[in-house]
Amino acid sequence: MEAREVEGQELERLRGELDELRASRRRLIEAADAERRAIERDLHDGLNQRLVALAVSLQLARRAAATDPATALNAFEEMAREVRQALDETARLAQRIHPPTLEAGDLGALLRSAATSAGVPAAVDVSAGSGASPDLVMTIHLCWLDALARAGGDRRVTIEVHERSDALTFAIESDDAEWDASPQALRDRVEALGGTLDVTSTPGGRRRVSGSLPVGR
Repeated sequence: MEAREVEGQELERLRGELDELRASRRRLIEAADAERRAIERDLHDGLNQRLVALAVSLQLARRAAATDPATALNAFEEMAREVRQALDETARLAQRIHPPTLEAGDLGALLRSAATSAGVPAAVDVSAGSGASPDLVMTIHLCWLDALARAGGDRRVTIEVHERSDALTFAIESDDAEWDASPQALRDRVEALGGTLDVTSTPGGRRRVSGSLPVGR
């Protein structure tokens, strides 16, 4: 094979890799935009509407306070429950934007907190990650949130995170009716950090998401 032909093939390969890199970056931007729009919808249709309803209930309770204290008291108790739900919803939205324990580097606590907020029974086994960069922690956290959202209800989800040589490895298993859906945005994020992500089926039909992220990059 002539040198010119070899150079042409190498150039074609590099062009293909460049095209894939551009497509991957575009998908990451589109996924980030989609998540921002989803958070905006949740704020408007969920939290905002709840607060509007609370404001109306407060006005009605104030009017009833002078003539019907019992009704007003019941209304205030109901509003207290609504406030607690609004606070929980605010915490969930804040965690989607930036987990509160991310800066502390406590990956195990972060994953357990996400499972508790999602109301999904989960087992968390983390023996690494305390010194991992925020990018790596956030990537594993997003993969975990994806599994929790897909599982829901009483489906059990498990995650293991360990350090192997110069890489951080993780494996998530869950009962998931949509286990074969491709997590392209997550795959792009993992590969952008130089890692790998695989989605397979385990015996019993459980969904397994496993990945490896290089440390020290």
